[in-house]
Amino acid sequence: MEEKPSYYYKQSAVIPFRRNGDSLQILLITSRKKKRWIIPKGIIEDHLSAADSAAKEALEEGGIKGKTHDKAIGNYTYEKWGGTCKAEVFVLEVTQLLEQWDEDFRDRAWLGIPQAIERIKEDKLKDICAALPKFLQEQGI
Repeated sequence: MEEKPSYYYKQSAVIPFRRNGDSLQILLITSRKKKRWIIPKGIIEDHLSAADSAAKEALEEGGIKGKTHDKAIGNYTYEKWGGTCKAEVFVLEVTQLLEQWDEDFRDRAWLGIPQAIERIKEDKLKDICAALPKFLQEQGI
């Protein structure tokens, strides 16, 4: 496999969330081949901040619009392109779900935090999702 430029491995992601009554829900999307449940993420574009780049990925991959908060909740790594990608994770409070979007071949699912954690593969990302309620409270979100 051809090695990718180093900037490909520095990525940003968002945990899309909403409040549903007293509960907090996370929106997961499927990977391109629909084998795994993931959060929107991608390469940080050089003309955007990490948080803004993550919001752009949320729109492209999940048809999600909302308010992205600038403080990262954490980061995790995963293997791709024969190397290790590091994704800085932000939170995005969802205000709109589009009916049609760039990558609408992906499935979406609103899940409670325990159910989302069950579907996510990466352990560190599971920990970040588990920390979401405390992070939102600490940030006054």
